[in-house]
Amino acid sequence: MKNMRKNNTYRMSKRVLAFGLCLLFLCACLTGCKTSGDKAAKNSGGKTEVTLNEVAHSIFYAPMYVAIEEGYFEEEGIDLTLVTGFGADKTMTAVLTGEADIGFMGSESTIYTYVGGTQDYAVNFAQLTQRAGNFLVAREPLDDFSWDMLKGKEVLGGRAGGMPEMVFEFILKKNNIDPKTDLTIDQSIDFGSTAAAFSGGQGDFTVEFEPHATSLEAKGDGYVVASLGEDSGYVPYTAFSAKKSFIDANPELIQSFTNALQKGMDYVQDHTPEEIAKAIAPQFEETDLETITAIVTRYHAQDTWKDNLVFGEDAFTLLQNILEESGELSERVPYETLVTTKFAENAAK
Repeated sequence: MKNMRKNNTYRMSKRVLAFGLCLLFLCACLTGCKTSGDKAAKNSGGKTEVTLNEVAHSIFYAPMYVAIEEGYFEEEGIDLTLVTGFGADKTMTAVLTGEADIGFMGSESTIYTYVGGTQDYAVNFAQLTQRAGNFLVAREPLDDFSWDMLKGKEVLGGRAGGMPEMVFEFILKKNNIDPKTDLTIDQSIDFGSTAAAFSGGQGDFTVEFEPHATSLEAKGDGYVVASLGEDSGYVPYTAFSAKKSFIDANPELIQSFTNALQKGMDYVQDHTPEEIAKAIAPQFEETDLETITAIVTRYHAQDTWKDNLVFGEDAFTLLQNILEESGELSERVPYETLVTTKFAENAAK
């Protein structure tokens, strides 16, 4: 008998329509939002105030935290406020309503909002990660793991239309596994809660970001058996974006922001995992340095971070291929419309 997903994937048009209605409601209700295209404000110290909304707070994004902790944003004249959105939909909403100046999330969100008809859409200006950052965790060690072992099993997956879930399904299809019929993917659990659910006995496998994957191993509740980053190949997993009007009104700020990020990228290329872990440790006070080091080492070994921030056309094409294969893309979006590389190229010089 064919297994079915616990949550059916909605067609993109339905999700975009609902998302757009939510945005209209938020724009009408929120107060204090910046007017589209406003110049960024400076504080009393002469630094430009920037609110950055990140999709999640994860060691996966180490170069960004290095830039924060090493003072690179301050060197570029930026007073940065970091807010965690806990989901790409929430991060994108913050950007489009002016609650945040810059968003950091999967760039598929910029495609969804553009196709959905958003006039002042978000444009990607810097790519941070080039591999998926999640791992497949099993209940027992599987030294001879193969993806065929997921057939007939229940896997705790991610949100429909999100990069974690789409990359997971992309890998399954590469291994001739039908995500809809060959296994059950449970998408009913909120982001960040799947590890706890797995510890509680749900699922045969779970797809986890760090530090949850390592935490499950430390507790003996699970074992990492595969890296989605390695098995999917190079994928433009996360990028920085801002509304087109904001970029147009603040090109010097976007350049300074990108310069700071590039310094963080240079740092992770030139330093050991131990040094990187020590630099970002203040961002993860609840995690001991040994664990941070182990996680950084895992990401470092699989070539997670680019040596520059340029979001290339090949990467954008691959992203749209993944969206199309997942049934989440109704029409292709021109690369030049949603990506600008001039800031990243200048920062890399």
